[in-house]
Amino acid sequence: MRLDIILRVLAKLLIPFAVMFASYVQFHGDFGPGGGFQAGVIAAAAVIFYALIYGLPSARKVVPDALVEAMIALGVLIYAGVGVAGLLLGGNFLDYFVLAHDPVHGQHRGIFWVEVGVLVTVFAVMLKIFYVFAGRSRSPVDSEDAS
Repeated sequence: MRLDIILRVLAKLLIPFAVMFASYVQFHGDFGPGGGFQAGVIAAAAVIFYALIYGLPSARKVVPDALVEAMIALGVLIYAGVGVAGLLLGGNFLDYFVLAHDPVHGQHRGIFWVEVGVLVTVFAVMLKIFYVFAGRSRSPVDSEDAS
């Protein structure tokens, strides 16, 4: 791994831009194409790229398995929490109009928090899938077939 200095330097340059682009897609989702799902996939791709360059153990130190599993639940709770807040404020489940004094502000607030929940869940699920598949070891039978 000493000869991959170019990849490591490029990764250090590109990963922050990928995270910044994921943030742009997340916050631009109210006004155009994009939102939580796309931003979650882009952010997860940045961590997966990090894992491919620096190794899976390094990526698991940056984003540990326990954090990934907690984020899966947290994203779903944020999403469902917006729906329950709508119910508690006298509207229907995921009725955004009751979330603020003005229906337009409530709509923006509700969409924002739903998209945050989707971002967190998609990011964590994508990483969990990658961690599970990348962390499995090859069986001796598979190794003999490869040769």
